[in-house]
Amino acid sequence: MSGNSGLKTANKNKKDEFYTQLVDIEKELKYYTSYFENKTVFCNCDDPFESNFFKYFALNFNRLKLKKLIATCYAGSPIITEQLSLFEINGLVLDKKNPKKPYKIEINEISDMNQDGAVDLTDVEYLIKNKKNILTLLDGDGDFRSEECIKLLKEADIVVTNPPFSLFREYIAQLFKYNKKFLIIGNVNAITYKEIFSLIKQNKIWLGSSIHSGDREFRVPNDYPLKAAGFRVDEKGNKYIRVKGVRWWTNLDYKERHEDLILYKKYNEEEYPYFCNYNAINVNKTTDIPCDYKYEMGVPITFMDKFNPEQFKIKALGIVGSCTFTNNRKMEILDKNGKSTGKYTINAKGTLYRKFNPKADKVPNFKDVITGELYSSIYARLIIEKIDRGENNGN
Repeated sequence: MSGNSGLKTANKNKKDEFYTQLVDIEKELKYYTSYFENKTVFCNCDDPFESNFFKYFALNFNRLKLKKLIATCYAGSPIITEQLSLFEINGLVLDKKNPKKPYKIEINEISDMNQDGAVDLTDVEYLIKNKKNILTLLDGDGDFRSEECIKLLKEADIVVTNPPFSLFREYIAQLFKYNKKFLIIGNVNAITYKEIFSLIKQNKIWLGSSIHSGDREFRVPNDYPLKAAGFRVDEKGNKYIRVKGVRWWTNLDYKERHEDLILYKKYNEEEYPYFCNYNAINVNKTTDIPCDYKYEMGVPITFMDKFNPEQFKIKALGIVGSCTFTNNRKMEILDKNGKSTGKYTINAKGTLYRKFNPKADKVPNFKDVITGELYSSIYARLIIEKIDRGENNGN
């Protein structure tokens, strides 16, 4: 599995078991250390002890001055008990026919339990195995939507995890319902979800700091099918895939997101054509945003990687149902090769489009039935406008 198809396939097949690498967690969490003092952290889509989110907060419990760490797993998790056998927990009664019961771990303090002069995961394991009140079996299936997990969510101050890709909308909705701070992993294409975009526009959610491009490696279950080049198997037989389009999502602020995007290009009509059905110019790359243009522009959704709320205002989302498009032309819909499909539309399905330019566009997507003119559609554009701060060059 490689590229964006990895996330699309995960969504289609409900393959949600992507396990985040510790190095990626460490790179992002360094921007938010001031938020965690005397706070309860909840990792509610993780396998305690197996999860790198749990490991990060357990290892840094004292440095971050956490009040409490809670982690839960769900009944269908394929890696539960791989590194920590529940049969070794003192006072815990298990059904040997069904040993992979979902459970929660709650930690209030971590000290040098084995007295080896260091506080590490060995101490965490000792604590769990010898303090039966630390680990508790769940009555339900451990789903983040269950009553048990919602009760724990209400107790938490900050949620940090990698939620199921296929349930991202529902997961975000729950976090806002209970007014929680969070730092989670998701797909950049979630920007185009109506519910998520509404929160972005209100400056209630934004992208994290450490991932702005490229792909990231995730561990997957041992029975996960590896069908493309973007994977590897380590010396222990663990499987990993690389997935593009991954981003951190958060409502924890950090100073880097308030840094200005440096603009250097000047506006010209040829390079920045207007959309035919919306009064805004098209900008193909975030770095090409003209410094001297003061009106609405359509930019790629990856603009959010550089978005500074003091520099730009997000006005709309250039996809179906998000902008008011005006188009009375009868358009013939062309296939991916620019050939006729025999299908027609009046409003181009709400899509932003512009006149076909053979120098810049691979194939046309529509043809005006009356004039024969060809048009290219432009999907998923953020409509933005620079904030006037009285600067001469528009930066």
